Amino acid sequence: MSSDPSDPSTQRRLGRRLIQLYAGLALYGASMALLVEAGLGLAPWIVLDQGLSELTGLTIGRTVIIVGVVVLLLWIPLRQRPGLGTVSNVLVIGLAMDATLGVVPDARTLAVRVLVLVVGILLNGVATGLYIAARFGPGPRDGLMTGLHQLTGRPIGRIRTAIEVAVVATGFAFGGTVGVGTVLYALSIGPLAQLFLRVFAVPTTTMGSTVVAAGPPERAILPR
Repeated sequence: MSSDPSDPSTQRRLGRRLIQLYAGLALYGASMALLVEAGLGLAPWIVLDQGLSELTGLTIGRTVIIVGVVVLLLWIPLRQRPGLGTVSNVLVIGLAMDATLGVVPDARTLAVRVLVLVVGILLNGVATGLYIAARFGPGPRDGLMTGLHQLTGRPIGRIRTAIEVAVVATGFAFGGTVGVGTVLYALSIGPLAQLFLRVFAVPTTTMGSTVVAAGPPERAILPR
């Protein structure tokens, strides 16, 4: 099979990848909004975003965008190169969060909040598989982690843990929500992302034969 950009099959794969990218990012934002509505604990980076939102009075979606831009600027000294997915990640997730929070009714009872939490985590796994399998570049937080790994030579797992502990502690100090949902998210997002990366892998061509493009290793997935 040809890899010529003008080839119809190549164009179809590109179209599918673009749809996956933006559907995944929008769903990611919506799923994070569900975790906010559940109020039982957030993903690590969203704890920071919510805390800064409480501190500044900005919506959480706008805070997500601002934090994403700041993190992306940190790529410059780390010599990381953003892709379309990187820039789109900064904008789309925050906009989708605010849009979802504007239409989803408040979850009042504990049973409903638990259900919303579980649905949010499951949808986040789907979203992660969609946008990462599209292969348009890592999110800004993923690039920060891999850039620090390359700069320091420290194990990527330790860098990931250090970043997450720092953002959770800072976000909690500012009023972000930490709870059972934070733990459940941390334990489940890796296996869920690995599953849906395989489900949504986009076929590509190498030396005339069709292969499935591998997503980034699970250790490179940095929960927000």
